[in-house]
Amino acid sequence: MRLGIRLLFAFFLINGIAAFFVLRVFMAEIKPSVREVMEDMMVDTANILAELASEDLAAGRLAAGADNSSTSPFAQHVRRYATRPIDAAIWGFSKQSLDYRIYVTDTTGRVLFDSENRAIGADYSQWRDVARTLRGEYGARSTREVEGDDTSGVMHVAAPIYVKEQIAGVLTVAKPTRTVQRFIDRAERKVFMGGLLLLALSAAVGVAVTLWMVWNVRRLRDYALSVQGPADGEHHDPGTPPTTALAVPEVPGELGDLARAMDRMRARLEGRDYIEGYVRALTHELKSPVAAIRGAGELLQDELPATDRAGFATQVVQQSERLQRIIDRLLELSKLEQRQHAEAADQLVSLRICSEQAVQHCSVRARQRDITLHISGTGGYGQWEAELIVLAISNLIENAIDFSPDGGTVEIKLMGHSVTVQDHGPGVPDYLVPRLGERFFTTSRPDGSRSGSGLGLAIVKRVLVLHGGAMDIHNTTRGLSVRLKLDVAMH
Repeated sequence: MRLGIRLLFAFFLINGIAAFFVLRVFMAEIKPSVREVMEDMMVDTANILAELASEDLAAGRLAAGADNSSTSPFAQHVRRYATRPIDAAIWGFSKQSLDYRIYVTDTTGRVLFDSENRAIGADYSQWRDVARTLRGEYGARSTREVEGDDTSGVMHVAAPIYVKEQIAGVLTVAKPTRTVQRFIDRAERKVFMGGLLLLALSAAVGVAVTLWMVWNVRRLRDYALSVQGPADGEHHDPGTPPTTALAVPEVPGELGDLARAMDRMRARLEGRDYIEGYVRALTHELKSPVAAIRGAGELLQDELPATDRAGFATQVVQQSERLQRIIDRLLELSKLEQRQHAEAADQLVSLRICSEQAVQHCSVRARQRDITLHISGTGGYGQWEAELIVLAISNLIENAIDFSPDGGTVEIKLMGHSVTVQDHGPGVPDYLVPRLGERFFTTSRPDGSRSGSGLGLAIVKRVLVLHGGAMDIHNTTRGLSVRLKLDVAMH
């Protein structure tokens, strides 16, 4: 299971369980809370009415007559209350009936007055509201009018009627719970919908957090993949520091610490791999000239004809020069690889002047082979490091001289911010063109030798990297063409 799915599943599970229990608590508390408020109001009502009924009860006017009706002022007021027209809008609900039922019992629990004339003369002494109130306690009860039907419940709250500081009777206020059920239902719906909304918002936050986490983790993964070694089948230049495709991702918190730790690890690994590759490649390149020098030196220790001795001595000199070239080029390349960027010139540098200086550096070798160096075009200007541009063009010209036939021509063409060096040699097999520029990679010269150091084009590539440029190499009908494209400004 992928990390994102695991995080999302865990978040939904935790959020769902929490939401379930919270909603359950809210839903379970709504009904009793409403009824508690209802009971509190009924306590106040019962006590007020008990005070109003005390005078009629003391005078004996509450007792019902033969028609089960009472003529006491209190009874008349209560009955008028029951018949009052009412149309009240309460928080979106319309109330069109008055729902209190009021009855009064004497000290024995017998009903003296009933606003609905339902229980006059009945013995209510066993009901909790009457019995507990007569004992001086708080009396209340909730009774279903229809057994098994929760919606038929009626709440009764009683208050003592005092006459001369003594309990002379009990007044009970009764109210059906169904009258507040619609408020309860609405509150439950609101809580339920609010809970669903909260769950949806939490889910959205969970998705956002998960996507953010997965995105940052994938950035770290892509960064890790970008700094690893080349994939199977992909060629990598030994000893060349791998260039990372991605910068260190800027992520917050612990992920940022992990990214920086990965970058430090990458730097250490690259340094180790770079040194190992460098040593392997250098050892391989030094083996041939060292072996040749050693072989020639051993033979020179013997008695040899003058012509053979001269030939072996020449071989020692040639191989020593090759070693010197490798060492010099390695020093140049090492210095370039230690730099992160070229130094922008204070004034614009002319590509034409750089090319002319490069031709001067290579003129001696060209004259030895009777090769003509021809410059055409004016070239542009840029904030380049002139010394490095001259070094790059010089290396291209030297390579072109090596591959040109004696008496041939090397053309240096300037156009805008690019310089092209064209030789008239045999070119390079197309399948080897992508490898040109790798450290220590050389191809056979026209005479069949491999006297080059394999570092010239590597130096050129590094100069272009420092200047943000690019190199294009391709075969033409006349030989090999190498084009350097430079940026106008340094970055």
